Amino acid sequence: MIESPADKIADYTQRGWWGHDTLDDIFRRTVGRVPERLAVADAPNRGKVCDGAVRRMTYAELDRMVDTLAGNLLAHGLRRDDIVLVQMPNVSEMLALMLACARIGVVVSPVAVQYRENEIEYIARRLQPKAAFTVTRCSGFGMAAMLTAVTHALPDCTLFAFGADRPEGVADADGLLVDGGNAGRLAEHLRERRPDANDVFTICWTSGTEAAPKGVPRSHNHWIAIGRVVASAAQLADGEVLLGPFPMINMAAVGGVLVPWLLCSGTVVLHHPFDLAVFLAQIQQERVNFNLVPPPILNALIKQPEALAQVDVSSLRAVCSGSAPLAPWMVRAWHERHGIGIINYFGSNEGVALASSVQDVPDPDERASYFPRFGVPGLTWSIGAAVTFETRLRDPASGRIVDAPGEVGELCIRGATVFEGYFGDPELTRRSFDADGFFCTGDLFAIAGPPPHRYYRFAGRNKELVIRGGQNISPAEVDNLVAEHPAVAEAACVGIPDEEMGERLCAVVVLRPNATLTLDDLKAHMQARRVAIFKWPEKLVIVTQLARSPVGKIVRRELREQAIARIAEEQRA
Repeated sequence: MIESPADKIADYTQRGWWGHDTLDDIFRRTVGRVPERLAVADAPNRGKVCDGAVRRMTYAELDRMVDTLAGNLLAHGLRRDDIVLVQMPNVSEMLALMLACARIGVVVSPVAVQYRENEIEYIARRLQPKAAFTVTRCSGFGMAAMLTAVTHALPDCTLFAFGADRPEGVADADGLLVDGGNAGRLAEHLRERRPDANDVFTICWTSGTEAAPKGVPRSHNHWIAIGRVVASAAQLADGEVLLGPFPMINMAAVGGVLVPWLLCSGTVVLHHPFDLAVFLAQIQQERVNFNLVPPPILNALIKQPEALAQVDVSSLRAVCSGSAPLAPWMVRAWHERHGIGIINYFGSNEGVALASSVQDVPDPDERASYFPRFGVPGLTWSIGAAVTFETRLRDPASGRIVDAPGEVGELCIRGATVFEGYFGDPELTRRSFDADGFFCTGDLFAIAGPPPHRYYRFAGRNKELVIRGGQNISPAEVDNLVAEHPAVAEAACVGIPDEEMGERLCAVVVLRPNATLTLDDLKAHMQARRVAIFKWPEKLVIVTQLARSPVGKIVRRELREQAIARIAEEQRA
């Protein structure tokens, strides 16, 4: 399944932006070079999440598992370009399954374990997969039983499950790990139907927080281009240890951990669902060098020095975090207290890959607030992959190119990291690209920094801006200002309808244990921080947790509805 146009493939290959290697080619070279190096380590608590023993496999052992899986998949009738739906936590079997599919050219479509029939039925109808893979249970939930009802409605789709007590009609996935004598079948397949680097490897799903999920096909070359940005920003060395707590379903885990792991021939330490105690123990026990962590976790840990004091994090060299502005105080604190450089990363399933590395943006405060203007003529960066795509800002209303510092525009991107279009949705694809072939992200940025204005500053999502009396407020910017308050564990701001001003800003806050906070306290904090008055929250709603998507992103739409309902309830009381 090759979706990239032939002329684009030829152009990018000639430029050296894309190559001829699949992800499996990269993996097999490492197997040949360092077969006894530890390749993958399961989380020590996997028995609490799903069935199966904790595995620690060398590259040679993982390669044998991948070969066995690939041969057995072929024996079950799967072929190059067939699609498989995968709903599994981060365990070694899922990693091996993805590599086995890469080996034979089967397309993997991973989905969040939090998804239920509503989301899965929609996705499955779009995909029409030939097989689906899951576990019998995930954190106590009967995953295989739930998927049975979905897959029974699909023609020619076999449901496989790892684990004990499979429901009736569900095939034994563990049996696929047993050598079925299919080495000859696999060799013949690779001779006749060897995958291409431009074949689609994954179809990931995005934006289920605002509308129906959208499928994003990505080739091996797409993923390698993204992985190179992260690997270069983190300066990953041969054999380093990477810890990935994000589910292996989208940009964060695949582009931020899985592909960089392959590129550096390292060890990947699996983790999911997130458990802070287990996560910290893995850093110490596995001597982790690099990980990718959501901003709220970094904020919480640096505010709880007593928790970090119990853990040896001296092996940790770099941490990647982001998809929104980071709190400058947090980035600075990690640098000053632990010598750890936080890489500010802005990524998307569709192809954005902006990374503020320590070498390019050494000042912690600037690194928290700014992203490099990759692909802009005249600006150079230490990250070599930055030349493989172009970025620019445009006015969302007029389409005019924005080039003045401080002016907000929609980020548009074109190049090696950018997908070709949404799966099975040509109309949405058409609306998402401009006439020059740039993908229009919906993310708002402003050109920033001192001359020559090398940076972008994130200003929010196009649909998330709060407009108060004609003033545009980026809620993502105010989030971090509110989160700096010592009583606050985490915060997100939303716009509340107002007859006089159009909208007013409301801070939705989770408090630290035994802490209290009033709106006056918050206003005093904003005043002390010398924040413009129009950005001060005018409403405060305290909650026990923030609404988040399956991959941890704040769902402002739900928070807004929750805040409106809470404020109305308080007014009636």
